[in-house]
Amino acid sequence: QVQLVESGGGLAQPGGSLRLSCATSGFSLGYYGVGWFRQAPGKEREAVSCISSSGGSTNYADSVKGRFTISRDTAKNTVYLQMNSLEPEDTAVYYCNAWRYSTAYWGQGTQVTVSS
Repeated sequence: QVQLVESGGGLAQPGGSLRLSCATSGFSLGYYGVGWFRQAPGKEREAVSCISSSGGSTNYADSVKGRFTISRDTAKNTVYLQMNSLEPEDTAVYYCNAWRYSTAYWGQGTQVTVSS
């Protein structure tokens, strides 16, 4: 049974930090690229960051470059998103996605709220 479970969301103040985790099971994470997406109320889901199956390549949306860092620990079947210098515009539900060729798996999401 494939599972992706996000955690680490919550309430943060502007300028603060959160670390999201995506714990996976039921498939071999080492063969999959992984991405973080987010969806704010009334907006479409957007890509935030992704990392290749080897971990050697990463990409970031312009809006989070220099503030967010994606990483993976294949031994723990977990992918992380370190979010620093958070802004109110980062408020959204964050989703983890794993893909390989035409196969894609999604988590249920974790809420991140940035507010003073």
